[in-house]
Amino acid sequence: MSDLHPNTLRVIAAARDAGLEISTRRFPEGTKTAADAATAIGVTVGQIVKSLVFGVDNEIVMALVSGSNQLDEKKLALAAGGARCARVDADAVREATGYPIGGVPPFGHTTQLRVFVDPDLLQYDEVWAAAGTWNDNFGAAPVDIVRVAGGVVTDLKRT
Repeated sequence: MSDLHPNTLRVIAAARDAGLEISTRRFPEGTKTAADAATAIGVTVGQIVKSLVFGVDNEIVMALVSGSNQLDEKKLALAAGGARCARVDADAVREATGYPIGGVPPFGHTTQLRVFVDPDLLQYDEVWAAAGTWNDNFGAAPVDIVRVAGGVVTDLKRT
């Protein structure tokens, strides 16, 4: 019997189904923010993948952004071919992804989302992302995360 949270098991299964084996780690102190995650894991904040869910016009999309960057909503709207970009509430995030804010993984969502990826993540050999909960994370090569998420690498950084 696994002691992993059902959300984390779904993330592991989604990765495996796409040919990626991941190993999750639990951080009881919590990893809700990029800074918290970097401290707990022992990596730079830039190596943390922020899985951000936004509405672009009438579509829910995901942006995977380096923890050291802020998302430029206009760039995300442009990348998604839309006009307006806005945050969505916690209920919309859970409905679109199946996960709570602070635990949203880059893939394994309950609905198929278009995913846009900050190229700054690609400078690292390994990045860390949420694995379905506020306490569970996994490390992987950024190119593997892009592949499994079906992500499009595009400039998303606020300057």
